[in-house]
Amino acid sequence: MEVTLLVHATDQAFEIIENARRQAVELLNSTVGLAAEEQRWLEEKRIRALFTGAQAVKTRRLNFLGTFFILFFVWCILSGHFDAFHLSLGVICCGLVAHMSHDLLFANVRFVDMRTIAKRFIAYIPWLLEQIVLANIHVAGLALNPKMPIDPKIIRFKTKLESDVSWVTLANSITLTPGTITVDIKEGEFFVHALSKKVARDLLSGEMEDRVAHIYMEADHIYIQDVLDMAHIYGLFRGIGG
Repeated sequence: MEVTLLVHATDQAFEIIENARRQAVELLNSTVGLAAEEQRWLEEKRIRALFTGAQAVKTRRLNFLGTFFILFFVWCILSGHFDAFHLSLGVICCGLVAHMSHDLLFANVRFVDMRTIAKRFIAYIPWLLEQIVLANIHVAGLALNPKMPIDPKIIRFKTKLESDVSWVTLANSITLTPGTITVDIKEGEFFVHALSKKVARDLLSGEMEDRVAHIYMEADHIYIQDVLDMAHIYGLFRGIGG
């Protein structure tokens, strides 16, 4: 009887030990699994951080280059000198300004190919120069007219443009055009000094605002050219999704 109880107790002891060993192994496996999962998560986080950092660096470089070339293009037009001294001075000045303000020019720009914005901005410059010439002729006519038929006033209008860079583009375009000066901008509302009724009427027609909106794709309707310009980007997304 005693031998039987001893054997039974020994079996129970071995069973308890086996259960404890099994639970210890399961706990160890769970711990190893959690550690591996945490390691994998940390590795993925590190890779995402590297990728995001690389994308941020690339974006800053593209913004810097875009800002530099736009500034240098304007420098060459306004300078009118193309000798080594003036061009070198332009490169230095435009490089410094682009380094300090490249985030300003392309801030709040919607998702769009920067090359499209650059091409549209360059195409906008000849039209703006034409408006400057026409406005110069008009202001000269006012100044040479013995009756001086000027009617200065402050006009105000709410713009449909959304981003800071588009506001700056429109404000500078208005100021560069003789007869109008941008006085202030408050929450998307422009205050402009107009020299005569004609320049005020031309400004309120909205053509300049529409052209600036087209540059940054902020128009209240979609142009066919918008679809054509963005077609290759949509194609890339479809390729990635496929």
